[in-house]
Amino acid sequence: IKINAVAGSGKTTTVIEYARTRPAGSKILYLAFNKSVKLEAIKKFQEKGLNHVTVETSHSLAYKYIVFQNNYKIKALGYKTNEIAELLNLQGNEEKHTEYIIANHINKFITYFCNSDKLKVQDLNYLDTITDPNARIFVTTFYQYILSQTRLLLSKMDKGEIEITHDFYLKKFQISNPELPFDYILFDEGQDASPAMLDVFLKQNATKVIVGDTHQQIYGWRFAVNSLEKANFETHNLSTSFRFSQDIASLAMEILKYKKHINNHQNIAINGKGESDEIKTKAILARTNLGLLLKAIEYVTEKKNVKHIYFEGNINSYTYADEGASLYDVLNLQNEKRHLIKDKLIKAMKNLKELEDYIGKTEDLQLGMMVEIVKEYGNKIPNIIKTIKEKHVDGDDKEKAEMIFSTVHRCKGMEYDSVRLVNDFISEETLEKLTTEKKPEEINEMKLNEEINLLYVAVTRTKNKIHIPESLMPIDFPDSPQIQIIKDLPEEKKTEKSYTVDQVREKYKGAYQPWTQELDQELIDLFSEGISGNDLAKHFKALKAKPADTILLRAARQNLHDIMLLNMQAIQRKSITAENTAEVSVFWVTLTGTICLLLALTMLVNLPAN
Repeated sequence: IKINAVAGSGKTTTVIEYARTRPAGSKILYLAFNKSVKLEAIKKFQEKGLNHVTVETSHSLAYKYIVFQNNYKIKALGYKTNEIAELLNLQGNEEKHTEYIIANHINKFITYFCNSDKLKVQDLNYLDTITDPNARIFVTTFYQYILSQTRLLLSKMDKGEIEITHDFYLKKFQISNPELPFDYILFDEGQDASPAMLDVFLKQNATKVIVGDTHQQIYGWRFAVNSLEKANFETHNLSTSFRFSQDIASLAMEILKYKKHINNHQNIAINGKGESDEIKTKAILARTNLGLLLKAIEYVTEKKNVKHIYFEGNINSYTYADEGASLYDVLNLQNEKRHLIKDKLIKAMKNLKELEDYIGKTEDLQLGMMVEIVKEYGNKIPNIIKTIKEKHVDGDDKEKAEMIFSTVHRCKGMEYDSVRLVNDFISEETLEKLTTEKKPEEINEMKLNEEINLLYVAVTRTKNKIHIPESLMPIDFPDSPQIQIIKDLPEEKKTEKSYTVDQVREKYKGAYQPWTQELDQELIDLFSEGISGNDLAKHFKALKAKPADTILLRAARQNLHDIMLLNMQAIQRKSITAENTAEVSVFWVTLTGTICLLLALTMLVNLPAN
């Protein structure tokens, strides 16, 4: 059975009721998405007296089958880049930090393989996961070496020579083709299942139920797949949301229509039956860690009276990368205080430029986020983070928080009375530009689909009100008291950097390039074509708003011509004045010299004795 359920439609309640109505004595397995969902599910099943339901996550299930039986030791936090480089004794070349870049890709290759349904590493093409041009060039150059070292590291884990990762024992579990002793297996959040666990699930003889929401798939970057689309089961749809009203439901449906730009739009009906009118929990949601942290900094800086805030997933997860590098390490690198850097990888970098080069070749988004924050706030960071941590409350006191901060990934399954979105989600305008300006083969439809899903998931976290940036709103969407529009700042007042140098250069090839003699001559030629003060400013402002207006263009050119003519006349007048002054000066100098010469000759003749 496949249950495709919209946000807030009661997926968990449906699954619990399904389990309750199974024959007495049935052995039932419920697979939860993560540990927090697992603990919540255990509580709910117990409240219903369903003690015969076993609740596990994919990893906890695999752990019992693999780790216990093989006496493996776990590398709880996984391997850092520098640890892999040391374990494999990786060798670099003349390029800086080649060994670390290779180690980073080995780590990602292992994650890719362990989450896949393939039995051999060589059955995968790691290049399929790389999008950045610089990273692709690097990986292509070193592909065979990366592949061989990936296999070597996996072999070391398999033999127990080194500690194993969580992803490794999940892979080992899948390869072992386990037969699970259950009559019913209920697989929740199926839209974000790993191919490895989906393979295990589909091979079981039990009655299988997979539950999820096709449009909530947001973990493709972890190599998850939409299992709902891959499971050819009898389908049932839950289209009524008891979380929010019809206005929010209509907004969610309009956002999903953005998928028409990537040829992936499917009509979906969402009936909003939520009737909540209270505002107790407030949340700020962002697409990225960077967007969220910047908004949190802005919030605590402007609202000094706020006493308590809360970050879903712990505040430290936003200031540290997965491998342990912190904002402080990056800041110390910028300030050339190398003795204070704790992370070995960061310490190996001579400066921020080297770190950025490493980021470009590895697509390390977390480190990239930290570099952006350091560039933006510099030495203010320690005090800012200190302020945030002082106001941050523990999970047990979450209800005391005046504002909750979270990325969409961390608040999955959560709901709040009021939600405010950070303006870092994809907009329909951006989608249109991407799909019209790029060639079809350059468009990553899967990634764009997930970007739209992120906005959909964010909007559907609210129970009552949504505060959404104007640029993210569907065109001509009707006004609603539950949907508050955040007006976009005028361009000249925007301070957030919303682009990269490379992105600008895609459109303006010479952006940020050094000034040259050729450009200087080009400017002279442009000026010489005829370019008038206030009139020119007025016309240029109007022309900026309407660049295709030929009347404004001619007016601006006439203004330029008038200014040029005025300048030339002024230069001519100055030249004539200078010439007249020079002629007078020559006359008086000549006259004075002649008189002096005559006086000298007279004295020479009349006074010979001297």
